[in-house]
Amino acid sequence: MLLADQNIPQHVAIVLDGNGRWAKRRNLPTISGHREGAKTLKTITKHANQLGIKFLTVFAFSTENWKRPQFWVDELMGLLKFYLKNEVQEIVDNNIRVKIMGRREHLSEEINNLILNLEDRSCHNTGITLSIALSYGGRDEIVYACQKIANLVHQGVLRPEEIDEASISANLFEPELPPLDLFIRTSGEMRISNFLLWQLAYAELVFLPKLWPDFTSEDFDLALKEFFKRERRYGAIIGS
Repeated sequence: MLLADQNIPQHVAIVLDGNGRWAKRRNLPTISGHREGAKTLKTITKHANQLGIKFLTVFAFSTENWKRPQFWVDELMGLLKFYLKNEVQEIVDNNIRVKIMGRREHLSEEINNLILNLEDRSCHNTGITLSIALSYGGRDEIVYACQKIANLVHQGVLRPEEIDEASISANLFEPELPPLDLFIRTSGEMRISNFLLWQLAYAELVFLPKLWPDFTSEDFDLALKEFFKRERRYGAIIGS
């Protein structure tokens, strides 16, 4: 059990890794792993909301994933459409706010309309904000921010010497996201994989062996307990 007085992180991010391997080990099609992974995401989001975590950001589909076989992309987009159509009321009822971050211009018009509907229906919810990184890359996000800042400089709104960390943060895909406290990756892989490169500067990293579809609320609590053990110094010396 987690203690109520423990310092729950404000912003947690998860790389939802291992869906394909989960399916392969069971001789199932890859999309079956992603279906189970979607169920796991619902469970973990509700659990994090109950714990009082304010922001949960998950890596669902990277910019690099567009290079995968077309049937794989089509299956995943079909699954995405299903959830965008059928989960709206449950999300609203659980006081969850949903944001989609990434290059929406690469998504279909139908998916973009479903995203706008979900964001609009959930925008007044006051619980956890679930940010889903979709058609997203960490380097691409920084490029996007630089392009916006360059336009501001070109328009005379901003001087080059005024560019600082705050101005870069303000021009990312989701400016309201606070710095990342805890980064979790499942399936035993120990890589960042181009996820939230700007936001995770001082995040604590936790890598767990469970494949994402097998990940439970207890596993999430295990990652939090590891987070509580860490001494976060932000470059300073504690007690100096």
